[in-house]
Order: sequence, then structure tokens, then C-alpha cells
Amino acid sequence: MKTIARNASKEVPEDIDGPEDEFKPLTAEEAQRLRDRKPLISPWRVIAIQVVGGLLAALAAWGLTGRQNLGWSAGYGALAVVIPAAVFARGLTGRFASLNPGTAVFGFFLWEMVKMALTVAMLIAAPRLITALSWPAMLVGLVVTMKAAWVAVMLAPRRLKL
Repeated sequence: MKTIARNASKEVPEDIDGPEDEFKPLTAEEAQRLRDRKPLISPWRVIAIQVVGGLLAALAAWGLTGRQNLGWSAGYGALAVVIPAAVFARGLTGRFASLNPGTAVFGFFLWEMVKMALTVAMLIAAPRLITALSWPAMLVGLVVTMKAAWVAVMLAPRRLKL
């Protein structure tokens, strides 16, 4: 293994990043143009599309196999994504979510932790709640529902360029 010794005699320049890497805030006009080009997507729209994706996955599992427990398992996997996502979205769109930037960042991390804990709790409770649980079917419902968020992004309304 080759090691390289530090050269203590070299001085580190004060401006390592250089002038081209300095932070430059957007002007009001630039920010408005960015908002016009990239409109926001409502988290509730994403959750609605996830509900549709999860429902389709559950119906497909049930319809293609003819086994009701596979449909319930896939549906529960979808619920393990949708319910925590709805709690997260409600927390982020609540009254205290944007009091100041620090509160917003803290709230984001807090609600993300709540979302993860709720998801894990739902997965742990799955064998007790779903009779004849099929873990593969539940994971398929979970993954399809998570990936449905990308469909929401692709189907986001686009504004016309003026």
C-alpha cells in the first residue's frame, strides 16, 4: 500500500474554491422564471397517484393469481407506503411547517423520522393483521407504490413557454 506524506511547507490558499464557486442568490426575476419552468407538485397529488398504483398492484396480484391473500398482502404493502406518506405530507404542510427556515428543516427531519418509524411499525404488524401474509406480494405492493411517485413527477403539469 502506497502512502503519501503531507507536505507541511505548502501553504493552503485562503480561497480554495475560487471566485467562480461563490454563492450568488437569485434575483426576484430569476426566481420567478425558475418557478414558471418548474412548477411545484402537490404532495397530495403524489399520494393520490400512489394510492392508484397500490390499488392496481393489489388488484393485479389478486386477479392474476386468483388468490385473495396475495391481493390483501400487496394492498397492505401499498398502505405501508401511503399512510406514512400522508402523515409526512400533513406534517410538512401544517401550520408550523414554515415559520422560519430552521423550523422547516427541523420539521422535515422530524416528520421523516415519524414516517420511517410508522412504516417499520406497519411492516412488523403485517403478519398479525393479514392472514396468510405473502411477504413477496407485500413487497411488490410496497415497491410499486413507492415507484408510483415517479409517475406523479412525470405527469406533473407543465407550463407553456412564453
